[in-house]
Amino acid sequence: MSNNYLKPDYVFETSWEVCNKMGGIHTVLSTKALTLVEKFGDHMIFIGPDFLGSGKNREFEADDSLFPEWKEMLKNEGLRVRTGRWKVLGSPITLLVDFSTFIPQKNDILSQFWELYKVDSLSGQWDYIESMLFGFSVGKVIESFYKCHLNINHKVIAHFNEWMTGSGALYLKNGLPQIGTIFTTHATVVGRSLAGNGAHLYDDLLTFNADLLSHDLGVVAKHSVEKKCAVNVDCFTTVSDITAQECAQFMERKVDLITPNGFENNFVPTGEDFDTQRTKAREKLKKVSEALLGYKLADDALFITHSGRYEYRNKGIDIFLDALQHLNEKTDTSREKVVFILIPANNYGARKDLMAKLNDNSTEKLENPFLTHGLNDLGYDPIINKLQDIHLNNDQEDNIKLIFVPAYLNGNDGIFNLSYYDILIGMDLTVFPSYYEPWGYTPLESLAFHIPTITTNLAGFGIWVTQYSSKINEGVAVIERNDHNDKEAALNIAESICEFAEKPETEIKQMRLKAQKISSKVEWHTFIDYYLQSYDVALHAVQNRQDQIGEIKQEKRIHVKAEKSSLPIWKRLFVKSKLPERIQHLRDLSQNLWWTWNYQATELFESIDKEIWISCGKDPIKLLERVNYDYLVELAETTDFVEELDKVYAMFRSYMDRPAQSDPSIAYFSMEYGINDVLKIYSGGLGVLAGDYLKEASDSNVNMTAIGLLYKYGYFRQSLSVNGDQQANFDKQEFSSLPITEVKSKDGTPLILHMSAPGRTVHVRVWRADVGKIPLYLLDTDLDSNSEGDRQITHSLYGGDWENRLKQEILLGMGGIQLLDTLGITTNLFHCNEGHAALINISRLMKYVNAEYSFYEALELVRASSLFTTHTPVPAGHDKFDEDLIRVYFRHIPERLQISWEEFMALGKENPEDEHEKFSMSVLAVKTSQQINGVSWLHGEVSRKMFGGLWKGFFPEEVPIGHVTNGVHFGTWTSSDWQRLYEDKFDPAFKSDLSNKDYWRQIQHVPDEDIWKVRTGLRTKLMDFVKNRMEKNMANSHSDPSHILEVLDSIDNNALTIGFARRFATYKRAHLLFTDEKRLSEIVNNPEKPVQFIFAGKAHPADGGGQALIKHIVEISQKPEFLGKIIFLENYDMELAKRLVSGVDIWLNTPTRPLEASGTSGEKAR
Repeated sequence: MSNNYLKPDYVFETSWEVCNKMGGIHTVLSTKALTLVEKFGDHMIFIGPDFLGSGKNREFEADDSLFPEWKEMLKNEGLRVRTGRWKVLGSPITLLVDFSTFIPQKNDILSQFWELYKVDSLSGQWDYIESMLFGFSVGKVIESFYKCHLNINHKVIAHFNEWMTGSGALYLKNGLPQIGTIFTTHATVVGRSLAGNGAHLYDDLLTFNADLLSHDLGVVAKHSVEKKCAVNVDCFTTVSDITAQECAQFMERKVDLITPNGFENNFVPTGEDFDTQRTKAREKLKKVSEALLGYKLADDALFITHSGRYEYRNKGIDIFLDALQHLNEKTDTSREKVVFILIPANNYGARKDLMAKLNDNSTEKLENPFLTHGLNDLGYDPIINKLQDIHLNNDQEDNIKLIFVPAYLNGNDGIFNLSYYDILIGMDLTVFPSYYEPWGYTPLESLAFHIPTITTNLAGFGIWVTQYSSKINEGVAVIERNDHNDKEAALNIAESICEFAEKPETEIKQMRLKAQKISSKVEWHTFIDYYLQSYDVALHAVQNRQDQIGEIKQEKRIHVKAEKSSLPIWKRLFVKSKLPERIQHLRDLSQNLWWTWNYQATELFESIDKEIWISCGKDPIKLLERVNYDYLVELAETTDFVEELDKVYAMFRSYMDRPAQSDPSIAYFSMEYGINDVLKIYSGGLGVLAGDYLKEASDSNVNMTAIGLLYKYGYFRQSLSVNGDQQANFDKQEFSSLPITEVKSKDGTPLILHMSAPGRTVHVRVWRADVGKIPLYLLDTDLDSNSEGDRQITHSLYGGDWENRLKQEILLGMGGIQLLDTLGITTNLFHCNEGHAALINISRLMKYVNAEYSFYEALELVRASSLFTTHTPVPAGHDKFDEDLIRVYFRHIPERLQISWEEFMALGKENPEDEHEKFSMSVLAVKTSQQINGVSWLHGEVSRKMFGGLWKGFFPEEVPIGHVTNGVHFGTWTSSDWQRLYEDKFDPAFKSDLSNKDYWRQIQHVPDEDIWKVRTGLRTKLMDFVKNRMEKNMANSHSDPSHILEVLDSIDNNALTIGFARRFATYKRAHLLFTDEKRLSEIVNNPEKPVQFIFAGKAHPADGGGQALIKHIVEISQKPEFLGKIIFLENYDMELAKRLVSGVDIWLNTPTRPLEASGTSGEKAR
């Protein structure tokens, strides 16, 4: 470093392409890193975007030991930063910044840049907004680092590359002027756009008004931030003389320095290794070409390539193809020439027919012998269309054969399966006839691999290299280009290729040596001085404003040395009580939820100690923990109890030991499951239906795996004030007392899933509940290793804001698929119970695309194996999310699916063109499922109308949505009294064929008195239960004791009892009964025909209308004429539901048609 330059203590350099290869800037920074690290060590810090959250970035090696104090600050500041090193030579410290947390604040942030700098963001699309948020985040990260570690005495540089990071430079200028800022534009926004739109950029440069042109070109926002950044930074640079002319005209500020791009060729193999890799590459190129073309190539075929971004005019693809036409029309055929166009385009994966030929599985001649990969919009591709115009047919007699490789060559493209450099080394000649190229790394890379190249005088590198070479025999041919000589340039390119092809091998070897020698002249150890000079310019600017800068004090840190503590270290242990050997089977029965629908098992547990059984909520695990061990020993020696246990356990084993079915195999996903009140992971009908579904699947011996979430607090417990105000109480579930087991890995440690989230990893514990023969896996994020926000994902069912709801659905859908993969569970049908689980199909699509299927092939495969059941009859009931929130969590997904962001959003929209429409999970489920069904005949009709817009042009009756009416589970909802009657009076095969109407007709032969005895007995049990529960509830709400007695005395065991119990939503019309209170009073107070009504139900904590209905009914129940005649029971749950449907005489169901999708409560009562 020159002693005359000010040397920075810290250098931050940021770009969209740090650890994110997209184009030439990635090469600039990754090759420059070694030289900068040699200069500044670990005080050289690169900053890039974190697109993958905690996901694997192949260029980034995480190192959590870096800057521990600062990372604690970051958590408090809401900044998500991963620390590590870039896996390039020099291994520089690198920060990956997740800017997604700022997406919801985007409007406020963009407004700030308008107010401070007049940056015009109004017309900016998402690529602009995303870049602005990234730059803003980088500015805040640098500011945070400075406040933690640095002070006014440190000389600090922040270097921003391209407009995509410019907002960071503007943020620091306003917020932290102690830092010297540098902005490098590698190509101006307006210049690139003009060139791409066919303007005469060079002839008319001095006549252009960039501000006006940006409107015509649709780049107002990008140009605005680029220009404001160029004007406001301390040092403005660009990479070549030709781009410096653009900057002076378009930015209205001349650059302070030109900083040409250097190069490091240390990734180029040498000696025998070079020759080996070149031979390997040529063999692969020849094999692929012959498979695609259908004939053999000459051994000395000349391999020529063009590569880079798909900018048809700017990169000179147009005149290169014209040059190939000239070559193809020549009668001279000195050497066979195969041209490879290596440009990533809109492809949908490797061609299956070509893969088959390469694997010797096919000999057929291929259509379209130009393409190695399938190309979307084939008819609109400029290269393909040009091939027709210039009559390139790839016939064997043609001089030129052209092969278009529209895939990103990352070593896993499906055809070559080699990286770009591993293919490039096999080429003989490269051609880059750019019209607009501020520098041009691709020709430089060719030279490093000893490959002569053709470039133009409109490329920054082309201008620079003329001091060493201008003709192909010198290593580089520099073709003259201007705004008017396209034809001449094409002819000159053709002549240069011919000249090269005609050279004898000895001369070509000399040309290859000359090419490599030129590349050594641009190594970074030579060019780095330009950057050091730019640092000096920026630091002098900081010095010049020193008197205007107020000192920012380094934030104080209290360093505490860890000392040994005498306090105990608590660890969580799950302790299970020990049972006497003779009754060990009680443990097995308690751990499988089979007991919840087999009355013989529940009665067995109840017989152990009825009082404890009731006090512990009829939970057998708690029962066995609370019963005195001496009493258990006594039970083990009690003949009657042991015999009954053996009988019940034999039933259980006979049930469980049935041979398993293999097909169909089903994976079932639901946000809630209502299996029993001991496992509080349900809220209402959707969950109860899912629980019944699993039980019936088990009874039917179906091969099913279920996925759900384990909620720490479950759904709320309802209590009512004296006035009828609902209060939501969230009781913590003690997992150690639940019928679940923690799933273990093969090594015996707890199985933990690691899910990528923006800027972090979410760790997920897995539990298993056995529902008879059906395994129900429950995901749990309440781990110490997670942030508080992520721990709360599984705190409450349907709890939190919309972001938490989205996180729950990501966990259920994408986490569920990850779990199945981790456990090695394969299935051939995926059942999505309501739209909450729709993201299972996004995960499945990614798996298929990753397996080399195109997106549309993957979509068909996913649809063919997906079933979606919708339970919601109104559009407002389906979960829909703002696009900004979707971007936070899914911005990387479209790239992995090989589709655009707009195409991804369209998966969740009925009208993709409507930018204001939210992303609907139900629409996503419909679009990715082959079979869609409602849950009743009427709901099927409603659903066809509701989703009909997805099948435009179809009549509602033609929409392919069917229905399967919800059912209820016999063993769960039929009281033991009725079950005993059926077992006594019906055919023994009854339970194995419940849908057989002939069995049910046998009720006609049962004596009326037997039926009435069961009926009255159940009503009496209900009334006893109601009185007991009413007494406790009223006492808990501090009701007047005399009022309690009055109510209890008014309840009549012999009155006609009518029940209404369900979720309290306004459309269910619980209030309908009270529209004529006078008439109602006459009915319930008829002394000869007494009637009483029992109500129960919860309203969602956010549903004010439903809560008002509850309050209204409670108020009516307290009127003298309705005392004991209108009863409202608190905390509606499965036990209360079963009591009501079995004990009432009439079930009341009065929903607004057609808003009740199915209504299974009536089925239970029936």
